[in-house]
Amino acid sequence: MSDPRYTPLRERHESLGASFTDFGGWQMPVRYTSDLAEHHAVRRSAGIFDISHMAEFTVRGGAAGEFLDYALAGRLSALPVGKAKYSLLLAESGGIIDDVIVYRLADDDFLIISNAGNREAVSAALTARAEGADVVVEDVSDAYALIAVQGPQAEAVLAATDEITDVSTPWSEQKYYAWASARFAGEPLLLARTGYTGRTASSSSSPPRAPRRCGTPSSPRESRAGWSRRASPPATLCASRPECRCTDTSSPSRPYRPRPDSDASW
Repeated sequence: MSDPRYTPLRERHESLGASFTDFGGWQMPVRYTSDLAEHHAVRRSAGIFDISHMAEFTVRGGAAGEFLDYALAGRLSALPVGKAKYSLLLAESGGIIDDVIVYRLADDDFLIISNAGNREAVSAALTARAEGADVVVEDVSDAYALIAVQGPQAEAVLAATDEITDVSTPWSEQKYYAWASARFAGEPLLLARTGYTGRTASSSSSPPRAPRRCGTPSSPRESRAGWSRRASPPATLCASRPECRCTDTSSPSRPYRPRPDSDASW
């Protein structure tokens, strides 16, 4: 048995009295006070979720877009820089290895975020399919920390956070399934509006050391947005809800072989 893994916010969770549970080798907070209180916080104001256990991969190279057209479901090469797209990593049988979100960071630079429990399967599939392609696939999961802010006051909470600076796209102009560059306490930050809740939601991605600088509520019961130095709307630090909906990882991946009608450069 390997040692359990923790996110960069472990000390914050412990100081707030979180109950932990195992998820794919990660010790994740499952609740603070009550599931119902956290539910109401997200529906009525805002909740802050630690999702740093998620897996991240970069795909870089002159043919990165065309490679992702082959490796994933959908036409990722048509994705504009600054936008994101939900996609599927499919097995040979047609089953799903994992569902992912793909961000186009530059013409030849993509970021893929997958479920934590499928990190190894996604890494293996992407690496195998990249054989012979003009791309470099890298597992950068340990270089990222992720925080999700969800609820009707999520945008206001982020806008009131002094430590977030140099936002490339104003909050009022950021579209759904789009991202903006920024900084948190001087560290690089990617802000993405890609939430699943059906309400206003944003995810932030940064180096692991940056979240350690975040303040937190003095107690979940007080529901104060403690990661801002000035007054901001109510926000509650909520337990993570690890999701791993896709479990078909049994079918082997095949290496890329150009189709006769393909005009991609590999």
